[in-house]
Amino acid sequence: MRMLLHVCCGPCSVFPLKHLREAYPEYEITGYFYNPNIHPYKEFVRRLDTLKAFAAQIGLEHLIIDDRYTLEEFLQQALTAPGGRCRNCYDLRLQQTARYAREHGYDCFSTTLLVSPYQQHELIKAAGEAAAIQHGIKFSYIDFRPGWQEGVQKSRELEMYRQPYCGCIFSEKDRYCKPRKGQN
Repeated sequence: MRMLLHVCCGPCSVFPLKHLREAYPEYEITGYFYNPNIHPYKEFVRRLDTLKAFAAQIGLEHLIIDDRYTLEEFLQQALTAPGGRCRNCYDLRLQQTARYAREHGYDCFSTTLLVSPYQQHELIKAAGEAAAIQHGIKFSYIDFRPGWQEGVQKSRELEMYRQPYCGCIFSEKDRYCKPRKGQN
């Protein structure tokens, strides 16, 4: 079995990669970095560099990097997305992952987004399932959240860069820009 694993960043890949290697030793896992939502560009590069270093450290032989930085396209879609910006972001990334997986002969795909308790888990699952149907490839839904703390601890031990927000400019604003009392 060949699985294409969408990877949002290095720290979020720690537990999913460990779990997949242990629970599914017959799988050939390929990491796939596609995240045009990350802002600013320096953050995009820093997350990508952290992932590359981690992949080398654990001997992840297969890592595909789609370094297209189509921020303008992402922002235009996110601002008008009927299901909201997060749903649009999950759809964008998982549609591309499913497309790539299908075109390159993978048996299934999944995502490290499923590890974070801060992500909208049901939206991610729905986006993965929709992408699977559209592209005719299996989505492997695995709830990696039970390993979240283990991944956090290991990433800290490895002194990996741990980003303080999801990635998009909207999540950065939500993280840092808190209205004062009485303001909306």
